Amino acid sequence: MTTPNPPLPSFFSRISIAIGAFFRAISDAEYAARLTRMDAAPAPVAAPTPVPVPTPVPVPVPTPLPVPTPVPVPTPVPVPTPVPVSAPAPAPVTLRVATPDAALQLLGLFQREARLIDFTQENLAAYSDADIGAAARVVHEGCSKVLREHFTIEAVRSEAEGSRVVLEQGFDAAAVRLTGNVVGQAPFRGTLSHRGWRSTDVRLPKLAEAHDAAILAPAEVEL
Repeated sequence: MTTPNPPLPSFFSRISIAIGAFFRAISDAEYAARLTRMDAAPAPVAAPTPVPVPTPVPVPVPTPLPVPTPVPVPTPVPVPTPVPVSAPAPAPVTLRVATPDAALQLLGLFQREARLIDFTQENLAAYSDADIGAAARVVHEGCSKVLREHFTIEAVRSEAEGSRVVLEQGFDAAAVRLTGNVVGQAPFRGTLSHRGWRSTDVRLPKLAEAHDAAILAPAEVEL
C-alpha cells in the first residue's frame, strides 16, 4: 500500500526549520554530515499515480439465431394430359335401293293418260306452234289426271311466292334449298321464289305377279 506524502511546510515553517538546522549543524557535525548527504542524494521521484485499469466490459455474445427448419416443398402433382375428344363420326347414310317397278309403272300411267312419251319422243321441228300447243294441252290434262288420281300433293311452304321468309337454325335443308348469295349461318332471311311440293300420299295400282313393268306402252297392231 502506498504511504501518502505529508503536506509541504509553509514559508514561516521553513524559516524556523532553516534557523534550527543552521544552529544544529554548527553544533552537531554528524547532523551536518546527514544534511550534506541529503543534498547530494537525488531528489526522490514521486511514485507515479497508478492509473486505474478499466474493468473490461463484457461484450455480450449474440445468441445465434435458430436455424429455421426447412419447409418441405410438396412434390408437384403431374397434371394429367387431357385426352383429345374426337368428334363423333357422322352416322353412315343408309342408301335404299330404289326398285324400278314403281317408276316404270308411273311412266306407263303418264303414257296411257297423257301420251307423255309419244310427245317427248316426237321431233317437233316439223310441226307448227299451233300444233305443238294443241298437243301440249292434251299432255297437260293427262298428266294432271294421273297426279290427282294417284298422288296427294301439297306445297312445302304455305307462304305466297314473293313474300319474305326467315329460316331459323336447324331448318330442313332437304325441304328448302337456298339459292343466290348463301353466306354465314342461320337464321337466313330471303324471298320465297318457289313454294316447293311434297307428296303426302301415293296410290299406285297394284301389279300382278307376272306383269312386266318395263313395258311402258304395248305396241299396237291394227288388223
